[in-house]
Amino acid sequence: MTLDANAILLNGGPDELRRLTDNGKRFKRDETKEQTDAEQKKRITFTAFSKILLSTGSRYLVKGIIPSIGLVVAWGPPKCGKSFWVFDLTAHVAAGWEYRGRRVKQCSVVYFAFEGQEGFSARVEAFRKQHDVTDLPFYLSGNRVVLPHDGPAVIKAMEDEFPHVHPGIVVLDTLNRSIAGSENAPEDMTAYVRTADMIRDRFKCVVIVIHHCGVDGDRPRGHTSLTAAADAQIAVSRDAARNVVARVEFMKDGPEGDQIISTLDAVTVGEDDEGDEITSCIVTPADGAHSGTKAKATGQAATALRILQDALAFGGEVPAANPNIPAGTRTISEQRWRADCYAGMFSDDLTQTSKQKAFVRAAKRLQEIHLIGKHGDHVWLA
Repeated sequence: MTLDANAILLNGGPDELRRLTDNGKRFKRDETKEQTDAEQKKRITFTAFSKILLSTGSRYLVKGIIPSIGLVVAWGPPKCGKSFWVFDLTAHVAAGWEYRGRRVKQCSVVYFAFEGQEGFSARVEAFRKQHDVTDLPFYLSGNRVVLPHDGPAVIKAMEDEFPHVHPGIVVLDTLNRSIAGSENAPEDMTAYVRTADMIRDRFKCVVIVIHHCGVDGDRPRGHTSLTAAADAQIAVSRDAARNVVARVEFMKDGPEGDQIISTLDAVTVGEDDEGDEITSCIVTPADGAHSGTKAKATGQAATALRILQDALAFGGEVPAANPNIPAGTRTISEQRWRADCYAGMFSDDLTQTSKQKAFVRAAKRLQEIHLIGKHGDHVWLA
């Protein structure tokens, strides 16, 4: 029922109007508080142990390199090629192309270039020419953004621009050009990370932050809260041959130590209005360099590897010269290795067929991760 303020003043005076107004205000405050409490109770949920189910969805956008969801820090010294490498990597994901022998889960990419915006168009043109591609679900923003202040605006702009697109990767290039305050201040870095988390949570995506190294060059610059929050950290550097080396320093719930080694090759992409060449770089795999660090064997593959190491130590021999076997390498017969594995890996109650299948799986895995070599009946450590 709506009450008329004039009627209340005539009948009850100012005190009655004040009393009714105060009651209304208290009611609204209590109602708002009840709504807030209800929202919090609804948002915080629990799952019983017996109902916690293993997620079988894809864990990576790029197998072993970029997780499906999370925060990734790609860091390195200035001019080491980290922005070129991240662009090339994410463009492959946008295209859904296999990346250096690794499985890729295709998704849209949103790339915020906070520095070097003018050169980015040349970088894109170089990629177009290199791969003969005209269009990708890859979206570039060269606008100046300061986080965390502009975090809500960034999210709203992406929602408005891509109402029917689900960005799987959001790149922030670089942290230094987009942070409000100091990289060294814990409160400023924490606020930046929280904004990256907001973007990740809103779009269920991976956020890649490109960052510089500290003075000593042995870790990302600034407060360690960034590294502590990262789901993966990739160090990018140049080796003695000037190759760009991207190494997975750590990966939560995943392998570490893998390396992607690339070259930056200068190319001409056009001419400016004065007739001068416009150049950029393309990223290509370095010759003979696929992965500089061997993956680790686990489970039965690790046991089979240990048994092979023992067999080679006590009974391995260097075979006659063979172009398919590295010179001077000790080998044993696959038959002997198989027999040793049957004796050392399995209990007696397993059937011969089960043992055989398990051995084949272990041997295949060791070959896939390049820990062993095989030719004919010869087996050796790679």
